[in-house]
Amino acid sequence: MTNPPVNASDYKFDSVAVKEPKFEIDGVFLPPENQSPGVVYFCEVQFQRDERLYERVFAESSLYFYRNRDRLSDWQIVIIYPSRTIEQSDIYPHRNQLNGDQVNRIYLDELGDIRTLPLWVALMVLTTLDDEIAPQEARYLVERSSIEQPEPASRAIIELLVTIMVYKFEQLSRKEVESMLGITLQETRVYREIKEEGERALVIRQLTRRVGELPEQVRERVETLPLEQLENLGEALLDFTSLADLQAWLEA
Repeated sequence: MTNPPVNASDYKFDSVAVKEPKFEIDGVFLPPENQSPGVVYFCEVQFQRDERLYERVFAESSLYFYRNRDRLSDWQIVIIYPSRTIEQSDIYPHRNQLNGDQVNRIYLDELGDIRTLPLWVALMVLTTLDDEIAPQEARYLVERSSIEQPEPASRAIIELLVTIMVYKFEQLSRKEVESMLGITLQETRVYREIKEEGERALVIRQLTRRVGELPEQVRERVETLPLEQLENLGEALLDFTSLADLQAWLEA
């Protein structure tokens, strides 16, 4: 053995059983079934520091590959960070994976000018921009989307832009953000469906951040609210400090 530990004589040999945990992988891109075996791509978007991220990602991806080996020929991992400062500090135990060609780490703030990037990449980079320049870049992406993308893809992208900006400017209502971006969209059925789905996801996430994890019954009630009430709740929740505030609003 190369480089044995200095306390090698103190090591104890054992046979252990590793209990398999339950993993929930954020994003998995599978090859078409008629093209098996193919390459599976695992994607992780990490905007908060997690000092056990690589341990979890490598464990769950290896387990998934093992379970589906007959239809998979190889694997790749893509991990997206806003910046290098979010990456876990101790990466030495994973030096082989991280220095190889199967793990791709992307730092959004190092991708360059947002206006030169593909539209979907630019949307992710927008989340990392300073509040001073984010509005003007978001307005540029609104205009670019309407030129480059057909409907309803353009409307879906614009809706995502609004959602991103609502998160960046939590003190503003959704209507104020739309006004800031100069958005005036016709209320077609397709647009309303897209808007309602985005509004519902946004309200649920903001409520969770404000009052904590929602009980199942409360969550179901919020998810069944019509669009107008969802928008009203999106503004009212800014004053919530507890689950009781939400329950009182629902009762009212």
